Amino acid sequence: MSTEADFADAHRLPRTPPQAPQVPAPPAEDPHTAVLRPVPAERPAPPVPGPMPPATPPAAPRATADSSPAPDHIPPRPAQPPTPPRTATTPPPVPARTPADRSATPAPRDTAAFHLANSEAFWNGPGPKSPAPQPPAETTPPPPTGPPLTGPPAPPAPPHGAKASRRTALAAAGLVLGLGLVAGATAGTWLAGDPDGSPAAEAVFAQGREVWHSAPVDTLFPRTLHGLGTGPGGADRTWTRIAVAPDSGCAGAFDPLLAKALAPVGCNRLVRATYVDATRTNVVTAGAVSTKADRTAMQDLRRRFAKEHLDTRTDLVPRPYAAEGTPAAGFGPAQRASWSIRVLDDLPVVVYAVSGFADGRAVDDPQPAAEATRAGATTAPAEAGLGHDAKAVADRVEQTFRKQAAQGTTEPR
Repeated sequence: MSTEADFADAHRLPRTPPQAPQVPAPPAEDPHTAVLRPVPAERPAPPVPGPMPPATPPAAPRATADSSPAPDHIPPRPAQPPTPPRTATTPPPVPARTPADRSATPAPRDTAAFHLANSEAFWNGPGPKSPAPQPPAETTPPPPTGPPLTGPPAPPAPPHGAKASRRTALAAAGLVLGLGLVAGATAGTWLAGDPDGSPAAEAVFAQGREVWHSAPVDTLFPRTLHGLGTGPGGADRTWTRIAVAPDSGCAGAFDPLLAKALAPVGCNRLVRATYVDATRTNVVTAGAVSTKADRTAMQDLRRRFAKEHLDTRTDLVPRPYAAEGTPAAGFGPAQRASWSIRVLDDLPVVVYAVSGFADGRAVDDPQPAAEATRAGATTAPAEAGLGHDAKAVADRVEQTFRKQAAQGTTEPR
């Protein structure tokens, strides 16, 4: 039984505040109570940020007569469950205290007020972060020197023999492709009748010699010819056939000098027709001479005409065909105003056209169609459109003979 003297100095001890009720520990992921959990002593932690309350050491108890120790009014702390490992988001916990520390540390540090005072950093924001502990340096092998691992690994390089085989295969494929292209071009040239002596070209040339009597007269010389944009300034022109001459020889059809120039290729047959324009002011005679020459002779004559400019000489103008009772009745040698003459080398044919005025007026200075159709020409044939008439009608006759010769080689016999 204690006496009153045992507690004579009890009022000098610091009063122990009431203990806060123990709350069950929340789950590990709750950050609000992480500061209240102890950490195992074997892992030191950095000091708790925030102000620390001044420690007030308790007054030493006075020795009594019986030297009885002061009663310990601080109950032992209940056992806490083990704390899970601290993560990056968990604030640093309060270090655990050992029994030796408890004897040296005042008792009020283990109260709820102490913990609430040290939770200021949690409520007001995190303080400066202490550097995370670095793991001990380990000896790591040097990085690989191969390709990066961001994509599929590169296939192994083929051996030298495989590369050579691949190059050989590519070269062979290119050679085969080139031979195929050459063969295709050759076949296309043969089928298209290229004028180089191929069988198709020879067949078209031979058929051209028979067009004058194998094609109807309305095919060789249509009743109406339309020339879209063939007139002066790109105007449309129309010509109507007014006379067709019977097929004949070339005697008397040309001036002596032109007949002499055409003599090397001979004259097999001559066909002619005369047209009048829509205004009935211009007349045009179109003709075609079927020659007796072969391809070589026609090529030679064409080169001679081009070299000596025989197609533009005023003394080599074809004669017109003047039919009685037509607007071309007065169309004679003196009325010749413009002309165009073509020597074909892919057909045994010479095509020409000659134009003049329908009223029979004479022209002292005829002009070839190539000059009368130039921009800015001011001669009478050019301003009257006679050069355009001769050129356009000759173009139509030339196209007709080429078309009929090509069709004759494809029709069944």
